[in-house]
Amino acid sequence: MISVNDLKNGLTLELDNGLWTVVEFLHVKPGKGAAFVRTKLKNAETGNVVEKTFRAGEKVAKAMLDRREMQYLYKDGKDYVMMDNESYEQIQIPEDHVGDGKKYLKENMIVQVLMHDKRIIGVDIPAHVELEVVDTPPAEKGNTAQGGTKPATLETGAVVQVPFFVSNGDVIRVDTRSNEYLDRV
Repeated sequence: MISVNDLKNGLTLELDNGLWTVVEFLHVKPGKGAAFVRTKLKNAETGNVVEKTFRAGEKVAKAMLDRREMQYLYKDGKDYVMMDNESYEQIQIPEDHVGDGKKYLKENMIVQVLMHDKRIIGVDIPAHVELEVVDTPPAEKGNTAQGGTKPATLETGAVVQVPFFVSNGDVIRVDTRSNEYLDRV
C-alpha cells in the first residue's frame, strides 16, 4: 500500500479489481476544505482512461509488476513472437498488448515485457530507437539551412517529421514516446 501523495506517472495500481497506470496526477490544496489528488488512470488491459479523485493521504494498493527482458523475433499474423532472454522460451503476444510501440518494433530489438501474476499486460519499447529512412521527398536546393520539416517513412512503416537535410538511406534516432526526430546517426 502506498499513499496517493506518493503517486508518479507510470506507476501501476490495483483498483476496482483491475490494473490501472497513472497517466497524470495533480495535488490540489483548495483554500477551503481538505486537500485532494486528481488523477487520470489508464486501464492496463482495456486501455480505457478515467479520471479519479482521492483524498490526500488515502492509501492505494501498488501492483507488483514483473519486467522481463525479451527479444522481438517476428510477427506471426496478429501476434508478436518474443523470446525470453533468460529461458529462451518463445511466447506470442497479441497486437493490442504491444500498443503504439508496434510501429517502432524491428526484428531482434530488446524490449521490456510487463507481467502481473504470469499474465502479460504490456510491452515497453526503448525510449529511443535508430531506424533507417526508406522514403522521403528530396531536399530543395537552398531550403536545407532553414528550420523546416518534411515527412519520412522509416523501415518499420512509422512516419516521422524530419529536417530537410535528411535523405533516403540515412539512419535517424527517434523518440518513441513523442514520435519526434532527435538526430541523424
